Amino acid sequence: MKFGLFSLVANNPDPVTGATPPQHERLRRVVDEAIFAEELGFDAYGVGERHGEPFLSSAPPVILAAVAERTERVRLLTTLTVISVLDPVRVAEDYATLDQLSGGRLELMIGKGNDPRHFPLFGLEEERQWEYQAEKFALLRRLYLEEGVTWEGEFRTPLTDVTTQPRPFHARPRIWHGSASSTESTELAAKFGDPLFTANGFHPKKKYADLIDHYRRRWAEYGHDPADALVGSGAGGLYVAKTSQAALDGYRPYFEALTKTPAYQHNKSEFTTLEDKIANGSALVGSPEQVIDKIGDYHASFGHEVQAVSLDGLAAAEARDVLELFASDVIPIVRKELPSRVWES
Repeated sequence: MKFGLFSLVANNPDPVTGATPPQHERLRRVVDEAIFAEELGFDAYGVGERHGEPFLSSAPPVILAAVAERTERVRLLTTLTVISVLDPVRVAEDYATLDQLSGGRLELMIGKGNDPRHFPLFGLEEERQWEYQAEKFALLRRLYLEEGVTWEGEFRTPLTDVTTQPRPFHARPRIWHGSASSTESTELAAKFGDPLFTANGFHPKKKYADLIDHYRRRWAEYGHDPADALVGSGAGGLYVAKTSQAALDGYRPYFEALTKTPAYQHNKSEFTTLEDKIANGSALVGSPEQVIDKIGDYHASFGHEVQAVSLDGLAAAEARDVLELFASDVIPIVRKELPSRVWES
């Protein structure tokens, strides 16, 4: 198993003190967190994209460029790039530039996005979101992987013999597809033979397992070798402590604050209590042994080779303690037990 630390750069008030960090401090924390993740041996660091409060992640290429300059080894992921509202030409240019600056450490993850505020903000119709995603991704893929692209579609002006600059660092860069709730995304990933990353955050395991099963089934039906299908997974929270009770006590104020956020309410999570979320959802909250078992249980259903976690919402000092314990007592054991083909070099 490979491990990534992802952030949407949420800037919520501290659930204990009620204080909201200044925006520049929250953004600098992202860079510091990425540096620390690399020091601890994480394989990847990812920044998502949101447009609106409480998130400060409207410009992932800018944030990741800052991360690239302060790190040397860790892979950089966009988790995810909201292709449904963006211009594929601009996306190809921005991220190929970042890829070159980082020495080929960038991997795109694209998706529709699950924040309904995005569409009116960019002058788009929410009811056409899946059409936007399909057409814009098809164009982005060609621009990212090909030169001399001639193209015509519905949602932007035609292109004739276009080669975006700069080119990606590697000739065949990997593009992940983020999946949260619909077979539209798993279908797109399977069709193009791309890896899938399941959000695995707000609902019981079966919902996400069914989407992954759909991806694998359609992958084979499109004629791809089933052995080549690749899956990554997120988790609905992280809080590791020496004992299960310490983890419950430590995470509870953050969980209670999370349930009041618009994002949690928009996703209509079925979990009403922390105990329910831990028992029946993907939250990695508990002792190291419990978290190791939880990752193994989800791997048995998903077959994923990358595990992502997030510390969004936790106070900075507490987040570092949790991350350090996770890196020392969880990651080495899971890596040994669950091999991965990703990022071997």
